Amino acid sequence: MTKSVQDWWPNRLDLSILDQNARDSSPMGEEFDYAEEFQKLDLEEVKADIEDVMTTSQDWWPADYDHYGPFFIRMAWHSAGTYRTADGRGGAAGGRQRFAPISSWPDNANLDKARRLLWPVKQKYGNQLSWSDLIVLAGNVAIESMGAKTVGFAGGREDAFAPDEAVDWGPEDEFETNERFEEPGEIQEGLGASVMGLIYVNPEGPDGNPDPELSAKNIRQTFSRMAMNDKETAALIAGGHTFGKVHGADDPEENVGPEPEAAPIEQQGLGWEHEGATEGAMITSGIEGPWTSAPTEWDLGYVDNLLEYEWAAQKGPGGAWQWTPVDDDIETAPDATDPEEEVTPMMLTTDIALKRDPDYREVMEEFQDNPMSFGINFAKAWYKLTHRDMGPPERFLGPEVPDETMIWQDPLPDVDHGLIGEEEIDQLKAEILETDLSRSQLVKTAWASASTYRDSDKRGGANGARVRLDPQRDWEVNEPEQLQTALDTLEDVQTAFNDSRSDGTRVSLADLVVLGGHAAVEAAAEAAGYDVEVPFEPGRVDATADQTDADSFEALKPKVDGFRNYISDDIDGKAEEYLVDNAELLNLTPDEMTALVGGMRALGATYQDAEYGVFTDDPGTLTNDFFVNLLTMDTEWEQSADSDQRYEGYDRETGELQWEATRVDLIFGSHDRLRAIAEVYGADDGEEKLVADFVDAWTKVMRLDRFDIE
Repeated sequence: MTKSVQDWWPNRLDLSILDQNARDSSPMGEEFDYAEEFQKLDLEEVKADIEDVMTTSQDWWPADYDHYGPFFIRMAWHSAGTYRTADGRGGAAGGRQRFAPISSWPDNANLDKARRLLWPVKQKYGNQLSWSDLIVLAGNVAIESMGAKTVGFAGGREDAFAPDEAVDWGPEDEFETNERFEEPGEIQEGLGASVMGLIYVNPEGPDGNPDPELSAKNIRQTFSRMAMNDKETAALIAGGHTFGKVHGADDPEENVGPEPEAAPIEQQGLGWEHEGATEGAMITSGIEGPWTSAPTEWDLGYVDNLLEYEWAAQKGPGGAWQWTPVDDDIETAPDATDPEEEVTPMMLTTDIALKRDPDYREVMEEFQDNPMSFGINFAKAWYKLTHRDMGPPERFLGPEVPDETMIWQDPLPDVDHGLIGEEEIDQLKAEILETDLSRSQLVKTAWASASTYRDSDKRGGANGARVRLDPQRDWEVNEPEQLQTALDTLEDVQTAFNDSRSDGTRVSLADLVVLGGHAAVEAAAEAAGYDVEVPFEPGRVDATADQTDADSFEALKPKVDGFRNYISDDIDGKAEEYLVDNAELLNLTPDEMTALVGGMRALGATYQDAEYGVFTDDPGTLTNDFFVNLLTMDTEWEQSADSDQRYEGYDRETGELQWEATRVDLIFGSHDRLRAIAEVYGADDGEEKLVADFVDAWTKVMRLDRFDIE
């Protein structure tokens, strides 16, 4: 196989995640509107078809207890459960459980069969129903079919047609290994699971050690990285394990074939082949048995069994650690394929952890005393689990979307006033430019507000003006004192304008922050000799502190913002790698990222107004000076003695210090692809193109979160 450039030079800055943004791998075409197609569905008919599949056992993959419900719950859970708050990546959106590596993770063993069982439903509804919506909906139908309630279901997840190359699943080279602990019990920052190839934690216990206390620590850490608290975590585990069984009829290492990505072509995308599967002797985890006596019914069986019986660890038939009841008076369950046979319920180490950990046990005892609390908390936690990555409520589609907006959806108030028009927009831009705020301040304030957006989970952005609320207003990258000065000035403009209107027209601070950035960009372009107008759409609103989950928003804080040339002291790695990651979350292409960096440097919009990367004698003017002076051979660069992230550029002829830069600046001259783009902008005829491309990329970032107009 031909080696890629990245294979030859693995330390080279990898731009492939931005190439994902530059190309559309979907076969649907530009005119396809999934939201429009989804609204044509009769959701009740779809659910009836799923129910029919779910309760009709197939010879090629028989259903436990003649019901695929528990199987479908596991499929939906494992699709959504890859989400992590650190970068918003993972989750059910895209239906990426269909692609490697997730499709072949050990934790997803045999879920290829669950999706194949649902193919007739997908085939029937075609493009009106994405796989990503179908997988989650099947989980909901399963829960309802077995007697539990759900909060609701929202469609709107579009399918991906390729793996997400931007996700860092961990440093390990082998599945089911864990080299991600920076110190005992502390999972590497940014990762969600504790083990490569598992959704959360090892069900046998850390490293296969059946220690419930250590397991509880891992559980709490992994679920907190999905923004789940103890009650939500306990409700999910208890609710999920109320249904179904685990499969360990034999040792999977000795009796199960390769995963789908390694399986032979004749298996047609299916993996984990093993003898006995068609007779119901399925092998998945190597752990065997149900949790309750009624595995397809919603009841308190799991909670009661866990709390009322003593459990002892022993190796099961699959060679894995599991827990069996010490007493023999526990109610047995029917065998999954032969109802005449009886089996004894079991527990996982992760289950016993809920009993041994005092905080989890308190929640479990509450659920036992109040079954309604158990049902409500499970329903709410399940809805959060399966919808957390969808973003704001505007993206939620269908007749089963609940009326209540959850705090994790980053709610916004309704627009209750008239919106400004072209005349008012021009008036406000003029008034903003007449204040004491510099173009740099205006640009940085707008960028601070809008650039928190993450396309991974559609969170952040300028709408809501949360840049003025905790925690964002105190982030170091936002230069809190300078930010507050800018916000106070813009609030004065806002108050004066709103007080002067008698026709109900108002401007929100969220709109005004963005408009201030637009005004500065236009003025900077005019100063360079270009007449441009940055498109502006009013309608943003101002969120309140009560509508903001401050702890959750802390995950959006950048360690590096290469666009403002901010680099914190505690980064692990090279600043340019953070720049590319940030650009990917902003859905930028390589050329958009390049234009934005070059334009922001020309505008002098750097952290603390530092001169790093400001390769111009006329900051605040939208020129191509950054690229011209970066690409010249008149400058010789040396690494700074003070930092491995900073550099000094000396005039080759005089030896005088000419410029200062960071790694983020110099990468546009050293990286072959980025230099090729920089040369377009640095050419004698490149400035006009830079201005146009900068305006387009700037506008894109400022409106990424405007789902109300898209």
